[in-house]
Formats: sequence, C-alpha cells, structure tokens
Amino acid sequence: LRKIEEEGVTFKNHLNGDTLFLSPEKAINIQNQLGADIIMSFDECPPYPVTYEYMQDSVDRTLRWAKRGQDAHQKEGIQSLFGIVQGGEFADLREKSARALIEMDFDGYAVGGTSVGEGKELMYQMISDSTIHLPEVKPRYLMGVGSIDGILEGVLRGIDMFDCVLK
Repeated sequence: LRKIEEEGVTFKNHLNGDTLFLSPEKAINIQNQLGADIIMSFDECPPYPVTYEYMQDSVDRTLRWAKRGQDAHQKEGIQSLFGIVQGGEFADLREKSARALIEMDFDGYAVGGTSVGEGKELMYQMISDSTIHLPEVKPRYLMGVGSIDGILEGVLRGIDMFDCVLK
C-alpha cells in the first residue's frame, strides 16, 4: 500500500486509487498552508512488531526527515513545529531519537509509534522510555492515545497533550 524511500512515501489515494507522493518538505508546506498552530514533522510510524534493524533504519530516516522538514518550515514563530520521537519498543532507539530531536531544538516533542498493536503495559513503557529524555520546559504530546486510562497513564509519565480517534 505504500513505498517508503529516502525522498518520501508513495501511496495510493484510498478514494480513487491515484498514486500520491509525500515528502518531508511537502508535508510541512501543506501544514504551513493549513495554518495550524502546531504542526508535526514527517515521520515513519512502523507497525508493531518489527525487527530492531528495521526500527533502527526507520529512526535514522525519520531524523533525517525531521531536519529536512525543519529546514522547509516557513512560519517559525507563528506555527510550532514538533519533532516526533520514534523507536518502537526499543528503549535505546527511543533515547537516540529523543536526544537527536532535542539537538535540533524543536518547539515541542511528540511521542509516536505507540498504540500500534502492542499491549498497554508495553505502550506505557514506550512512553516512559521517550519522556524521560525530553525537556520538561517544552510541550510533550502523545499521538494516537485518547482513552481515559491512556490519558491518565500518559500524564503520569509527563505527557501534556493528546489526540485520538476512538470508535
């Protein structure tokens, strides 16, 4: 359904089957044009589970994409750009991702790659493995978690903001 390459992601429009391409620069440009107050770096959110090697490659690519998106960001000071911590269930990769994003000095940090099929206890550990490395003076956002227990557990782990689509 998708092809991930260094330049970006090619995928099919789910409505009409057209081939679409999204790069880090294009993703930021679209968000700049939408005028959202908070926008997100372009990242890969691998499914659960994947191998350590796959996740390591994904984290490295996501960090390169984050830099490209940061360079393309046109509305600094108007729109806050967040970097997205990835790393799956691997604590060392989450630390690597968080530390590299902090070096890039984003306006805030999102914790991604949770709530993708793993159990709740592992999800909570993945959140902790991310937030422990993130600065407390910048917003920390948990992507894709919105259940009451998920929100409470996220707050206990230092999360400030949430979003989710629940059925």
